Amino acid sequence: MVASDLTCLPGLWRCSIQGPGLSRNAERKRGLLFFVLTVLHFLECAWSQSELQPFCPASCECSEAAKTVKCVNKNLTDVPQTFPSYVENLIITNNIIVSLRDGAFNQSLKNLSHLNLNGNHIQKLENDSLSYLSSLKQLDLSNNELQIMGSLSFGRSSSSLQELNLSNSFKNESLIYMLGLAIKTGALNSLEKLKLSGNDIMFLPNGTFSSVPNLKHLDLSNNSLMGLSADLFMDLSNLVSLNLSHNSLKWLTNPTLFTQRRLEIYLDDNNWVCNCFIEDFATWLKTTKIVNDPHSLMCSDPENLKGMPVLELQISELECPIPEENTSLQTSYVFLGIVLALIGVIFLLVLYLNRKGIKKWMYNIRDACRDHMEGYHYRYEINADPRLTNLSTNSDV
Repeated sequence: MVASDLTCLPGLWRCSIQGPGLSRNAERKRGLLFFVLTVLHFLECAWSQSELQPFCPASCECSEAAKTVKCVNKNLTDVPQTFPSYVENLIITNNIIVSLRDGAFNQSLKNLSHLNLNGNHIQKLENDSLSYLSSLKQLDLSNNELQIMGSLSFGRSSSSLQELNLSNSFKNESLIYMLGLAIKTGALNSLEKLKLSGNDIMFLPNGTFSSVPNLKHLDLSNNSLMGLSADLFMDLSNLVSLNLSHNSLKWLTNPTLFTQRRLEIYLDDNNWVCNCFIEDFATWLKTTKIVNDPHSLMCSDPENLKGMPVLELQISELECPIPEENTSLQTSYVFLGIVLALIGVIFLLVLYLNRKGIKKWMYNIRDACRDHMEGYHYRYEINADPRLTNLSTNSDV
């Protein structure tokens, strides 16, 4: 309606100029009408722009030129519901978002490729909390307090996510199993970089990385890993970087690693135990070229080899540890034997002191059994001999 009025304005304006008999008051009215219609036109344009372009959240800073929205240190307790559609980089850090609920990013953010949720005290990732971000390539969830992760947190099918950072975020020992279930859904099959450092992980179950065939960089540093199962990295044929530094590894027996050629492994700052169990690893270490700075790998045990580089070990001199005798267990067995022996002695003593009574009791039982058996024998003889049977019948008569 405003647009049609504006098309008539030039004619009205011409009439106001060309009309010879028009009063000054009429000209003023037409000028006022022109001004009002012009203002309405601008308001209509602004309104249409606001409908096409959502407003920037009040607690955030938006830059259309950089295609970035920042919500940093704003004490947010939930993810804002609307963002400008142009956003490609979304930074929501250092807030108090305890739970990333289902559909937290349900707005259509088709251009969003980088999402940073670092340091938000997030404890729970619900199913489908990140499912609607179809173009997301990088996700940073580091420095949170994760305790629960839904198996469908990252979606129900293949996604475009290529980098996932979960460093310093696990506050539950079972979270590595939850992550394994999320990976097995196939939602992370495009993943190329995964960071799991600083999570105090002690064990990696078989099949944890079975559904990320495109993974190239895996960071497991600063954890508490003591060993690796044989087939753990079997499905990671594209892996080029593996960081296992700053763990508690004693030796490696993983045949998958021994056969890799283009992989670069970081193994420094582990607790290498230099006995006969490290023989295969030490032999492989002397021939392989995929270990970064192999000279930095030092023995931490036994005491006589502490501080010696694993590369300098003489395989023939390695000794197998002698199992330590468990003195506490032996003491328990000895004590149990003494108690059983005392019980046996007491039982024999009771039998000895009551030998006459026991003997008499046994005789009584024997006599009672004999009388009972004689009664059975007598009845059998009567039933077996017809004459005795008739005699018995007549005597009854």
